[in-house]
Amino acid sequence: MIKKLRVKLIAASMVSLFLVLLVIEGVVGVLNYRKIVKDADRILGILEENAGTFPKMFPGEKKGKRPGMSPEIPYESRYFSVLLDEKGEVILTDTSKTASVDTEQAIEYASQIRGREAEKGFQQEYRYWQCSYNGEVRIIFLDCRRQLDNFQNFLLTTFGVSGLGLLSVFALMVFLSSRIVKPFSDNYEKQKRFITDAGHELKTPLTIIEADTEILEMDFGENEWLKDIQGQTKRLADLTNALVVLSRMEEGKDKNMKVEFPLSDTVEEVVHAFQAPAKLQEKSLVSAVAPMIPMKGDEKAIRGLITILLDNAVKYTDEKGHISVVLEKKKNRIYLSVFNTTGYISKEQISHLFDRFYRTDASRNSQTGGYGLGLSIATATVESHKGKIIAETEDEKSLRITVIFPT
Repeated sequence: MIKKLRVKLIAASMVSLFLVLLVIEGVVGVLNYRKIVKDADRILGILEENAGTFPKMFPGEKKGKRPGMSPEIPYESRYFSVLLDEKGEVILTDTSKTASVDTEQAIEYASQIRGREAEKGFQQEYRYWQCSYNGEVRIIFLDCRRQLDNFQNFLLTTFGVSGLGLLSVFALMVFLSSRIVKPFSDNYEKQKRFITDAGHELKTPLTIIEADTEILEMDFGENEWLKDIQGQTKRLADLTNALVVLSRMEEGKDKNMKVEFPLSDTVEEVVHAFQAPAKLQEKSLVSAVAPMIPMKGDEKAIRGLITILLDNAVKYTDEKGHISVVLEKKKNRIYLSVFNTTGYISKEQISHLFDRFYRTDASRNSQTGGYGLGLSIATATVESHKGKIIAETEDEKSLRITVIFPT
């Protein structure tokens, strides 16, 4: 349990940090990209106003007339333009302000852009702007290679630094998580030791009470008071034993030798044992057990697991209800499924079924003698065999518990 808590703590921390970094990087990346586009469109706007060139008086213009533009822009910018007539025929090309594109390439770029509806956009590393003048179309291309390369390098650097940051935080969380959960771990261990020790201490007085009631019964005969004492003593003894078993399993002390045994035979034997109780309560119990399925594990613990699942099903199946047990093997997995109809069980209740002391109906459990520990013990048994246990309901009027074991 403590190990799972550490894993969940580390996972939650890493996922939270990853999402925060992803949002920050996404916002910064979008803002940078929009700035590149905005600056490029501003330059293209000037070129469009001046027939594909910068104005000669641009460096000497008053500040504020062209907001955000530096007098160095005409000398830093690399651009070319193509002028087309109504039929799309080339009238003029200007590649004097770039060395990376010749006339043929400029015409090829223009032909690729001509059919597009978008007035602005990117063609590879060039930002273009289509301008119409009395039936003629001028397409201006601005070289944004340097800005886009810088943007790409920024993203790669940011993701690299974030990745290193995540690895560093992960290593730190692995180191610190044990200290973070240590108070909880200590309390949990103390709680388990207390339950185990208290269970052992209670066994002796319970045994004495049981022996004393038997002596009183021999001396004074049977009566309802002695029967009630015996019944409650047995109930308390069963609860104590269940707590001790669960605590020992969670502590990992209950490690019996795992050997191969015929699981199919074990399931059939337990099902047969519950046929009579089910019939007396007018509940149908059927099984479909695939033959010759072996399993390596603790046969006593697995038998107890099957008993818990069937006992739970028989107790809580509605009147004249149906119970079915299925055992099958698929590929490298063994599936044990116990299904029963019930009056009502919500999906919210399903999520708490394996919690210790949880009972869907306190009054009903009191009548049937339940403690809310059976499915907790079943879960501990399954986990000790590296398996998985799942509870589900399809219509909130039935319950299916499926146990999956590796082979």
